[in-house]
Amino acid sequence: MANFKGADILSTKTLSKGEILRIMEVANDMLPFARKEKRSNLLEGKILASLFFEPSTRTRLSFETAMNRLGGKVITISGSEGTSMVKGETIEDTAKMVEQYADVIAIRHGQMGAPAIMADNADIPVLSGGDGAGEHPTQGLLDLFTILHEKGRFDAMKITIVGDLKHGRTVHSLSYLLSNYDVELNYVSPKALALPEKVTKFLDERGANYKEMESLEEGLEGADILYMTRVQKERFEDPEEGKRLQDTYVLNREMIERINPNVVVMHPLPRVNEISTDVDDLPTAAYFRQAGNGVAVRMALLALVLGKA
Repeated sequence: MANFKGADILSTKTLSKGEILRIMEVANDMLPFARKEKRSNLLEGKILASLFFEPSTRTRLSFETAMNRLGGKVITISGSEGTSMVKGETIEDTAKMVEQYADVIAIRHGQMGAPAIMADNADIPVLSGGDGAGEHPTQGLLDLFTILHEKGRFDAMKITIVGDLKHGRTVHSLSYLLSNYDVELNYVSPKALALPEKVTKFLDERGANYKEMESLEEGLEGADILYMTRVQKERFEDPEEGKRLQDTYVLNREMIERINPNVVVMHPLPRVNEISTDVDDLPTAAYFRQAGNGVAVRMALLALVLGKA
């Protein structure tokens, strides 16, 4: 059993299978509290600093819900406006300041590596809620938790990941996690949005079984999990390039029913056009359940790093 007390959660690269299992176990224990079936004061007296310098709906709300449902409290920053960062305060100094007020930090920032800088300068645990096109470790963990709950296992599966693989920090974190398991990974994207070298190099070093392709229908065939992602136009140097690629892949009900009616469809959300709304009421459309799982997983992480699990 891994001891997470005082730990930072900045990347999924370094998590062992034992540590992943521990997080999954605690998240499963947290489900009744996340689903409002039970109440808890496990983190009473603890304060989460929710620092979101980039826009967020699910990650921010689920972190704050997780803390509140465990009896803790939340202080928050939304965007840089209204903070001393607009006056030139550094991430380093912000970290030293926030640790005076809180017991744990959740941070999202547009600068790759910003959560690590904060962790290096704060003497309280830091949980990354995403850093630019880098990683999104807590999303990766809730994705893995969703796969477990939808399919009952991690091993012996074919998992297809589609869309903006270059900028998709959720894709990067999930890929690092899946490299621990016996899975067949298919990556579907236009060449301009293929997996970055940092991810393919990691997968190669792990001996992962993966293929890259451009056909959504090919990736859908025989897949147990289909993980769709949006094109992240905000990450493009040329916005017109983002617009051009936005509708490369569109999944609809007819395609699923024709090719693979049993596939579990996931998406980290928000979606734009890449999943038609006629998919939503399929029993295997898991993306809203996936978003709900974020509360249980983040409850688990908060409890673990605060030594209360």
